[in-house]
Amino acid sequence: MANEISRASLWGLSHYTYGEAYFGSLGGMRYRVAREPLEHVAYKDPSVQADALLKASVWPEPFAYAKTPAEDILEQSFPFSEEGMDEAVRWMNEQYLSTFSQK
Repeated sequence: MANEISRASLWGLSHYTYGEAYFGSLGGMRYRVAREPLEHVAYKDPSVQADALLKASVWPEPFAYAKTPAEDILEQSFPFSEEGMDEAVRWMNEQYLSTFSQK
């Protein structure tokens, strides 16, 4: 599919342990991927790092995540793992196809 979010376009999983979210957009849809809880745990005990989820969020353009009403944001949580990241990418692409690509 030509218009899709690719796994390679997102940061590597370890980057999310630094308390940073990834933001992007695709054809009228904005998206965010972040570790939840969103906090810097890169240098903490591995058990603290593992106690998290990966949250994917999508919403319609034009506003930023922080300026979009909560009711306009669709969110889904996934395991904080490579498999979870793959699932998040699949879910965001499904949201794009079912909701945003038809506008």
